[in-house]
Amino acid sequence: MSANATIPVLPDILAQARRITIKVGSSLVIDATSGESNAAWMAGLAADIAVLTAEGRSVMLVSSGAVALGRRYLGLTRAKLKLDEKQAAAAAGQPRLMSAWEVAFAAVGLKTAQVLLTREDTEKRRRWLNARATVDTLFDLGCVPIVNENDTVVTEEIRYGDNDRLAARAAQLMRAEALVLLSDIDGLYTADPRKDPDAEHIAMVDKLDARIEAMAGGANLQAGVGTGGMATKIAAAKIAGSAGCATLIALGSGIRPLSGLAGPMGARFTLIKPQASLSAAYKAWIAGTVVPAGKLMLDEGAVRALHNGKSLLPSGIVEIIGAFDKGDTVSITSPAGVEVARGIVSYGADEIRQIRGRTSRDIETILGYTSGDEVIHRDDMVLV
Repeated sequence: MSANATIPVLPDILAQARRITIKVGSSLVIDATSGESNAAWMAGLAADIAVLTAEGRSVMLVSSGAVALGRRYLGLTRAKLKLDEKQAAAAAGQPRLMSAWEVAFAAVGLKTAQVLLTREDTEKRRRWLNARATVDTLFDLGCVPIVNENDTVVTEEIRYGDNDRLAARAAQLMRAEALVLLSDIDGLYTADPRKDPDAEHIAMVDKLDARIEAMAGGANLQAGVGTGGMATKIAAAKIAGSAGCATLIALGSGIRPLSGLAGPMGARFTLIKPQASLSAAYKAWIAGTVVPAGKLMLDEGAVRALHNGKSLLPSGIVEIIGAFDKGDTVSITSPAGVEVARGIVSYGADEIRQIRGRTSRDIETILGYTSGDEVIHRDDMVLV
């Protein structure tokens, strides 16, 4: 850990990231005076994101604010809402939040799309893959996905409860190299700087440990609209870091919050380094599956293709063993039954039985639909 005034160089974090997740809290999105959306600030962030997308980066935005907008619209004035009231506020506020973002991004020539997630969507593998495919398609179509928790249907037991952790899971979902948490504070301190004038700013965290977690204070309730605090941001950084994604915690109140971080005189922030590279973390997760859901036996030509860095196509599959679904991890074996790889399947066992030995162009004809040319894409596979 570095505990000095040195500011990490922004290009090393954002300028080299191909995919970026940005999370903004309610205190930034909602105007404290009017209780409505903060149009000027949202326009500034949209302009910053437009710069990133013009450079070829894919950006996902995780935005709070729906409940705050909805509760004002519905006249829910109590400080603490019951779950059903919060869900009602989310239902009323979500279209208003999306409308405000659509206006902000339209001004800089970008399209938006709403993505509502629950914790199960990012923890159940099949739903995770479906959500990832949707996000990838939105990027291909030039959209900025705007994510929020699906508060209108989620139960207390499966809620994230805060958008910091949701943002970390979304970063995993889109395979982001950088997670930016725009907050009401410019990073991590050795103590709560609102209470301790001697608190020191931490510019860089090399490894998250108990000492760092102890520095994270409770929720900042001064704004009256947020639910997160530094503790949830550290928890989010741990989730993101395990997937190879760096986390940047920065003050978001400036009218161009990302541009304000750039250059040697830019605003300070805290950079939390990932625990592994993006690719290595994902591959380690696949390789670490204790009990694969099934097996795919290949012919020798397909085995050679995998060792040459190719994806697994249906034409090389000889036998399917077990019952498994799309999104499960399976073992891949040679004709002799020796495991050569593990990977995440794009089709279930019954579907693969129908298309095995056939070319990829036959998939849609046989099944009536397609989830891609590959049974297992090389990015979702690790050689044993």
